Amino acid sequence: MKYKILVIDDEDNLIEVVQAYLVKEGYEVITAMNGREGFLLYQNTKPDFIILDLMLPDLSGEQICKKIREESDVPILMLTAKTMEDDKINGLVLGADDYLTKPFSPRELVMRVKAILRRVSKNNKSNIEDVISFNNKDIVINRQEHTVIKNGEILSITPNEYEILLLFANNPNKVFTRTQIIDIAFGYEFIGYDRTVDVHIKNLRKKVESDIKSPQYIVTVYGVGYKFKGIQD
Repeated sequence: MKYKILVIDDEDNLIEVVQAYLVKEGYEVITAMNGREGFLLYQNTKPDFIILDLMLPDLSGEQICKKIREESDVPILMLTAKTMEDDKINGLVLGADDYLTKPFSPRELVMRVKAILRRVSKNNKSNIEDVISFNNKDIVINRQEHTVIKNGEILSITPNEYEILLLFANNPNKVFTRTQIIDIAFGYEFIGYDRTVDVHIKNLRKKVESDIKSPQYIVTVYGVGYKFKGIQD
């Protein structure tokens, strides 16, 4: 399968370099130099992966990410010139799967694209316990279809969120530290930090919990990490 990658960035030189590296790796690449054109391309071409600059001249990367996440779980890698941790975290809160701070190595970008797409491909091909459900089918995870259903409705869930939820679902009541979640769910190639996990957990809770102030599934074990309390059907 030849993956189609959409790159949205207003720096001509950066687009040229990124496109060259991705094409060399066998990806199909389409590009846009502003937010509105990029979002239109996303709607018309249905890419498999999006590389999105945070700061665009018209429609910002944050706005685009939010709009995409309202309808799709396509993997998004955010590019940002901002170095403040809160700015990076905000991208994850909006639903980005990962981020890179400019300037960056094109090889590192390719590595991250490959890592995220590997996780998506692995989940789509998995046939071990195709369907897992909890609490009288309140939550249903279909590994073949790569979907999560809550109260009969399919959730819009990112690849990283899916990996964390699947890790928990396969190990109910087992406590995982943030480092373990990064190592097991994302793999050694993931370059993140503890707060990244916290953001993904927060996003997951908004989707799977009926009351995020009193979670019944993803529970914080203070001083250690998180565990999943769902009762498997």
